[in-house]
Amino acid sequence: MHTTLKRLCCLFILLGANTYGSTLLVLGDSLSAGYGIDPENGWVNLLQDDLGDDHKVVNGSISGDTTGGGLARLPLLLEKFQPDFVILELGGNDGLRGQPLKLMKQNLAAMIALCTEANALPVLFGMRIPPNYGRRYTMAFAAVYDQLADETDTLLIPFQLEDLAITEGMIQQDGLHPTEKAQLAIKAVVAQIIKPLVQP
Repeated sequence: MHTTLKRLCCLFILLGANTYGSTLLVLGDSLSAGYGIDPENGWVNLLQDDLGDDHKVVNGSISGDTTGGGLARLPLLLEKFQPDFVILELGGNDGLRGQPLKLMKQNLAAMIALCTEANALPVLFGMRIPPNYGRRYTMAFAAVYDQLADETDTLLIPFQLEDLAITEGMIQQDGLHPTEKAQLAIKAVVAQIIKPLVQP
């Protein structure tokens, strides 16, 4: 049986015995932390509303965080919240700082391994960066997520937010961060992957 399917079967059995449903941890950067908006109206809280009170969504995101920072924080978060699922929404700041992609990939792979060891299903959030670092770097950056998903057999939320950058009112004045208006669109992208997992 496919490794991911094995994990899902095990998780569904566990969740079936858990009156309180599942716990989802979101480990991310400003995209998930709600930079520049009221975090209460961010996509993570909107996802909680979608999933309902039977499921708990924990937002462990910090604006400006990198994969290195996420890797350092993850063990304590796993121990404290014992999540069933973990969305890893990190890497954007690594790319914006021009950090080595090999190191970013290693950090993400280490986080995936930590989640698996803690019996939490990791879900990788695919990221993109603006093209000002050059076509070669931006394409290699985007490819890291597809490579990791294949190499580690990890579920991937494909990046589907390109339209936000060209839609009026969806990006803040800094040209990077989504507005409050854009949060529903981000939530919809995540929900199409997450809801079938936590509400089988």
